[in-house]
Amino acid sequence: LFPLPKGPAKAPTPAPPFRRVDIALACSYVGEDVSGLLHASRGLSSKHPATLVLRSIGVRDDGNLDDVTEYKVPQENPDPSSPMVFEASAQSVSIPHAESLLHADCDGEEVNCEISPYSSQRAGEGPCHTSWFMAALRLSNGISIALVLRGPHCGSREKEEHDAALYPKLRIPMSKEETVLTTVEFQSSSRNTSLHTHLGGSVTLDCHFALAPSSSFSSLEWRRQHQGSGRSLFRYQVGSTGPAAQPKVHVDVAELLGSGDASLSLQGVSVGDEGTYICLVSTPLHQAQHIIQLHVSEPPRVHVIPAVVSFERDVMTTLSCNIAGYYPLDVSVSWTQKTPEDDAEIPLSNTRFSSHRQRQDGTYSITSYLTISSATARAPATYTCHVSHVALAEPISVSAHLKAPEQTGSEGLVGGFIATVIFIVVLFIVLRRR
Repeated sequence: LFPLPKGPAKAPTPAPPFRRVDIALACSYVGEDVSGLLHASRGLSSKHPATLVLRSIGVRDDGNLDDVTEYKVPQENPDPSSPMVFEASAQSVSIPHAESLLHADCDGEEVNCEISPYSSQRAGEGPCHTSWFMAALRLSNGISIALVLRGPHCGSREKEEHDAALYPKLRIPMSKEETVLTTVEFQSSSRNTSLHTHLGGSVTLDCHFALAPSSSFSSLEWRRQHQGSGRSLFRYQVGSTGPAAQPKVHVDVAELLGSGDASLSLQGVSVGDEGTYICLVSTPLHQAQHIIQLHVSEPPRVHVIPAVVSFERDVMTTLSCNIAGYYPLDVSVSWTQKTPEDDAEIPLSNTRFSSHRQRQDGTYSITSYLTISSATARAPATYTCHVSHVALAEPISVSAHLKAPEQTGSEGLVGGFIATVIFIVVLFIVLRRR
C-alpha cells in the first residue's frame, strides 16, 4: 500500500503577466550643435541634452509597476538648453533587457545613453528627408544595447502626424509636441562588455539582434583585436554556401537565422585568445556592433622547498617558494615568520627573486628565495610564503617549519658519561662517611 497524497498537487506558479509601459532615459545627443550646424566636416562634435522615450514597451509585471505612468512631454516653452525629446515606437521590434532599463534607478544601475545621427538618406529633394539615428545604451552591469531609429520622412503616414515646421536642431519634421518621432528598425544587444575565463575552459560571447519586417539580415562577422593586430574569426553572408570560421569558434547558424542569436562559442581557451571581440551585425542599410573584452587568467601553483628545516648552528638555509603556471604576469609574493612567542606573523624583507619565466602555453613562473641564518633565527618557527594574483579569490599561503635543535648521539653519550661519574663519586663519599 502506498500513502495517499494529503491534498491536491500544487499548480506551477504562473509567469507574471506582461504590461506595456513607457521607459524614459536621460541621454546626450552627439553630432550637431544647438544651431543645427554639423561639425563632421571639421572632425568635431558637440553634446546636447536629450531624452529617449521608448513607447509602450512590454515588461513583466511583478506587482511593482503601480507607480509607473505614461510619459508626458513637458508643455513649457522649450529654450535652447532644453533636452531634445526622441520618441521611439517599438511595435515591430522587441526591446532587449527592458526590465533592466526600467528598474535601473531602483537597482542602483547607471545607464549611459548617447544618440547620434547614423545617416541621412534623402528621399527626394526639399527640406524633408529620411533621417536615421543610432541610440547606444550601456548599463553599468555590462549590458549594451544598440537601437537604429528611423525618423520621419516625406510621403509617409508619419508625415501626416507632424506639423509643417522642422525641428530646429535637426531640420526634420517634428510632432505637435515638438518631439522627434522615430521607429526602432533594428536592435542588437550583448549581456557583457567584459568576460573572464580560465585556460582550457569554454566561454560564450553573447550577441543578439532583431529586425523590423521592413529590414533584412545581411551578414554577421566576429573579429578579434589584440595588441594592434586583428583577424576575422567568423563570417556568415546571406546567400553564401556556408560560414567561414576559424578553429575553436562556433556560431549556430540555425539560431542566427531563426532567433537572431549571433553568440560566439569559444572552446579550449588559451592565452592567445585574450583580446577585444567585436560582433558586427549588418543589414543592407545599417550596421551595429558590440565590443566584448575577453580576459584570460590562470591561478598559480605554489610550493615551498624544503617543507621542514632542522636547526643547525653556523649554517645558512635557503627556502624556495616556487610559483608556477599563472597568467597574467603580475603576481605579488611576500614572506612572514612566526614563533610560539609571537602574537602575529612578522613580515620579512631578506628575500630575492629569480627572473620571470614563460612556458610554451603562455603562462609564467617565478621563484622567491628566503635565506635563514642560524645566528639570528629562533626555533621552532614557521616561515610562510604568501602569493596574491588576479586569478585567486584570496591569497595562497604555503609554510615551511624550522625545527628546534636536538641533541646529537655523541652529545648524548658524553652527557650520560658525565652524569654517571658524578653519581659514582657522590655514592663513594656517602659510603665512606659511614
